[in-house]
Amino acid sequence: MCRNIRQLHNFEPPATPDEVRAAALQYVRKVAGATHPSQRNQAAFDRAVAAVAAATTELLDELITAAPPKNREVEAARARERAAKRYAT
Repeated sequence: MCRNIRQLHNFEPPATPDEVRAAALQYVRKVAGATHPSQRNQAAFDRAVAAVAAATTELLDELITAAPPKNREVEAARARERAAKRYAT
């Protein structure tokens, strides 16, 4: 599950709220050990996702770097190349 969490810092354009929420959801799923909580645990699960997303947004807003921002398309192409090499038959 956590393999799907991607770096969100130092990209142009910046991470969207949907990307932050997706990362938070993956984190909470991993910690909870379930991809879908039971009805009894749904409220706690949703609160945890919201809290992690808020903390992530706060962290991204406060991080400072001197490195130039990365281009999303270039990084995605590199990831596809690595995957093609890794899974080539």
